[in-house]
Parts: sequence; C-alpha cells; structure tokens
Amino acid sequence: MLKELIRKNRSYRRFDQRVAIEEESLRELVELARLSASGANRQPLKFVLSASAEQNERIFPCLHWAGYLPDWGGPASGERPTAYIIILGDNEISQVCGVDHGIAAQSIMLGATERGWGGCILGAVERKTLRDVLGLPARYEILLVLALGKPAENIVIEAAPESGDIKYWRDEAGTHHVPKRSLDELIISVKGAL
Repeated sequence: MLKELIRKNRSYRRFDQRVAIEEESLRELVELARLSASGANRQPLKFVLSASAEQNERIFPCLHWAGYLPDWGGPASGERPTAYIIILGDNEISQVCGVDHGIAAQSIMLGATERGWGGCILGAVERKTLRDVLGLPARYEILLVLALGKPAENIVIEAAPESGDIKYWRDEAGTHHVPKRSLDELIISVKGAL
C-alpha cells in the first residue's frame, strides 16, 4: 500500500555499510525518475551514480547530515551510505528545473524503500568541492545528493508537541524521533465564490 511505503520512507542517516548496492540497481531507481513527471516535459535532469567504496569516500566529506543535531558530525565509518545518486540540472536544456528534482528524488526514494533500502535527500552540499571531486562540466548544476544504503537506525514518527517544535531528535537509545504536524493543522478552510 502506498501510505505504508511513504511511512517507511524516512530520512535515514545511518546505514549498514556491509550491505552494498550495485550500480545496476541505481540505474533501475533512476528509471523511476525518468518515468516521473517533468515540468513542460523538458526533462532537464541528469544523474551521477556512485556505488564504489572509493568514489563514495570522495563524496562523503562534501555532505552535511543533520542540521538539527549539531553535535553529530554524520555517520561514522561502518554506518555510511553504500551508494549515492547525485541529481543535476542540465543548464543547456533548461535554466530552471522547477520542482523536477524533488519529484525525481521522491520517486527514487520510494523505489529504494520498496527494495528494503533507505536514504536521505541532502541539499546541504559543498557544491564547489563536489563539482571538483566529480569533474563536472559547468553546464551541470548540483541540485540534490541522495545517500542510499541498508538502514541501520530506528525512526519513529510522532505528533508534534503543542509548542509546535518540529525539530527531529535522538533519544538515549539512538532512536530518531520525527515530529509531524497534525492533518487538521495542515488543511486550511477558505470561503470564497466558486
């Protein structure tokens, strides 16, 4: 069921590094993005795939992992992603990607979740450093990095407290808590002529 797949699709930041993801599997996930909607059907996205430990080690330092956990520097050795998909905008196709990269990222993450993997969509990226690491031509804009692997942490969705604080946090056992606003808080009633 789609709702259950979405509930399982969390922002995992710790992985079992012993479980590899093959490049062919990454290609299959990008196929889901390829089939997804694109504004004006421009299809300006391109993708860099990384499934090798050596390349992953070069990508990892370019990423910032959890803004709400300032004392945590990211996954330790043994807990790092075993694959990455870097979403690029091809400026020779379109100067504006709109929301295409968000649609593509969600399609990829749902496909990964369906396979028993997890991931994190990262927008906090040292873009210039990553561009140099990958040797990317100027025509490609780094939009998002998707970190993928076999999840090695427990994530719990809970109701946001009355204070409205939506910052995720970890308890003493390492469980990652994600407060979510209520459905009633999200839906706005308006009065107007139709």
